[in-house]
Amino acid sequence: MIRQIPLLAAALLAFAFSTATAAVVPQYQPHLPMSVVFKGQDKFNRLVDLAQKENWRALPLGERTARVGRALLGTPYVNYTLELDDHIESPSVNLNGLDCWTFYEVSLGFARMLRMKDGDYKPEDLLAMIEIERYRDGHCTGSFLSRMHFLEEVFADNGARGLSTNPTRQMGGVPLSRNITEMTSAWRSYRYLRNNPGLLPEMAKIQERISSLPVYHIPQDRVAAAERYIQTGDIIAITSRDKSGYTSHVGMAVRKSDGVHFMHATSQRSLGRKVILDTRISRYLKGSSDHYGIIVYRPLDLR
Repeated sequence: MIRQIPLLAAALLAFAFSTATAAVVPQYQPHLPMSVVFKGQDKFNRLVDLAQKENWRALPLGERTARVGRALLGTPYVNYTLELDDHIESPSVNLNGLDCWTFYEVSLGFARMLRMKDGDYKPEDLLAMIEIERYRDGHCTGSFLSRMHFLEEVFADNGARGLSTNPTRQMGGVPLSRNITEMTSAWRSYRYLRNNPGLLPEMAKIQERISSLPVYHIPQDRVAAAERYIQTGDIIAITSRDKSGYTSHVGMAVRKSDGVHFMHATSQRSLGRKVILDTRISRYLKGSSDHYGIIVYRPLDLR
């Protein structure tokens, strides 16, 4: 015999279930001074003003993310902006200089922040969004190893937490196998690893785990046909023919009348070393013999 639950109890049970399964936005806990971890307050204020004036908050996440990305067009390309200290790792944002990865992170983080609350946005809010995306399980411990250093782990980790989907396989993707060695082979290029070589054995284990992930990519010759499935705001990672890593570049999809264009922070001097809205992704891939294909990552709003 099934007993009926009183209406009030049922309502409380439903509330408890929804609360338990909803994503919790953590309060940002700084590991380094704000003057170190956040650069570009004036630009942040201008972005907030524009977002509120044009009501970006009402847009779907993909369109919202692309609006932020477009507002960042022309931002100079600057590498190694996350290398802030010899030992202490912390979520950070530099709106004055972006690389390909931080461009997508900032655009997505700002877009998520707009939905998180309806006003009074602060740098700490954006830093909290960055922490959710950039760090394993959404939490920075203060250790360099809590940051995810490979896009493939970001995609898998955020997907497991219900913060994204990866439609690459359904779009015609095929398996991609790699033996990741990037961080341990080039460890002297990273400030934290140079100053903490004792981290290398654990970094090697992380690379082994990433190498065993089930990764799919859409080969270059199938990308034009797959464009019809790609949405504005999808994150597009460029796979490489170099077998020591999966990907070599990342940017964002922007759908236009002639197809899906690639918005990204480029290091190419001929293109101005800045954030640009480039040609169609299928055409972009033909610009380098190293370009192998793409991975499509579709973030979701926090719930």
